[in-house]
Amino acid sequence: MKIEVTASTRTLQGTGASRRLRRAGKVPGVVYGGETPAAAIEIDHNPLFHAMRKEAFHASILELMLDGVAQRVLLRDYQMHAFKQQIQHIDFQRVEENREIHIRVPFHFVNADQSQAVKFGGATVSHIMNDLEIACLPKDLPEFIEVDLKDIAAGHAIHIKDVVLPTGVRVVTHGSDNPVVASANVPGGEKEEAPVDGAPAAADVPASAQKKPADAAAAKPAAKSAAPKKDKK
Repeated sequence: MKIEVTASTRTLQGTGASRRLRRAGKVPGVVYGGETPAAAIEIDHNPLFHAMRKEAFHASILELMLDGVAQRVLLRDYQMHAFKQQIQHIDFQRVEENREIHIRVPFHFVNADQSQAVKFGGATVSHIMNDLEIACLPKDLPEFIEVDLKDIAAGHAIHIKDVVLPTGVRVVTHGSDNPVVASANVPGGEKEEAPVDGAPAAADVPASAQKKPADAAAAKPAAKSAAPKKDKK
């Protein structure tokens, strides 16, 4: 799926110029990378804002139409207003076909409802990671990476090395080389044991009919006191 962004060269730069652009409904930005010098750009805010709400915009190679000339780019950074739904600035990096790119790609989790852990084990599947940093050539860039949860067992987890990666894609990890992607955990708490021989559980018996330890002791016949001895005369 091709995502196109229309931009034009920005001639005026600086804080004041950027502020005026935003008031005019534009987003200041920059495109850099490759052998071409970096260029200051401006983009219409509303089309860009709606395009950025799509997941693919953040993990795909985009076609930037700058002054009518197409360039293949990746979204590298953007800044949002502190409380307004307004993009303050955006950065794009040019893509070279023969150079490896590093980018974060989202996970798509599938078949959780078919796993034995969920259907019969009462487990809840937790997504520990929502995306993954990968390295690949531009032609091999996937829009997302699928994680199949069908075979996950209760009390177990799926790690990075369990995930099937598309051809030409490798994982870029920081720290652990095999972090957890998702886990299936059974909620805590012991199940109440069934009553023996069909006898009702204590919770099913009215409180008034349940014997308290004190009542049980009172129910026992009192021990007969020994007869008083007669005084010998």
